[in-house]
Amino acid sequence: MKERVAGKTPRPITFVSSRTSGATTSIILGVDPSLRGTGFGIIQSANPHPRTLAFGTISCPQNWERSRCLAKISERLRSEIRKYRPTVCVIEGLFYAQNLQTALIMGEARGAALAAIAESGIGIFEIAPRKVKQAVVGYGAAQKSAVANMVQRLLNLPRPPAPDAADALALALAHARENSRYDLSLPKRI
Repeated sequence: MKERVAGKTPRPITFVSSRTSGATTSIILGVDPSLRGTGFGIIQSANPHPRTLAFGTISCPQNWERSRCLAKISERLRSEIRKYRPTVCVIEGLFYAQNLQTALIMGEARGAALAAIAESGIGIFEIAPRKVKQAVVGYGAAQKSAVANMVQRLLNLPRPPAPDAADALALALAHARENSRYDLSLPKRI
């Protein structure tokens, strides 16, 4: 108070969220696991807009046995992690599956991805599919095409990415947005 009366301007107070300290330039890996088409997307969160570093789909032919697909998922994710050095990973949360066989196969692909990511030592977070759609499109039951179109716009891509890659990029964007807000809900770490 004395400084203000004396005409000295106090130093401004800058608020930095503990969740975002250093996160303004963090590299986020998004992963949408599936046995035949695991999507991945890597963005660098920066102001004012995030920047796309890489994205794609790890595709496995129908005639490959599951073990070969799981090995390819792990191998490709390890390669992307070595190349881009993400600081955090966000993976699609579990969903309700009516078919037990489908749920088991999806769980295997998710496990292969999680094991490869966990080896690198980066933090892994999980976001539910509806929450991702809500964060990116504004509607929790949005169609895949709407997600791809919004991802294209938000990341200034020349064309919409393939559905699995778009979902992975949407995960990374949702995580970046979640961590740039000042709220009390922490993302689920796994």
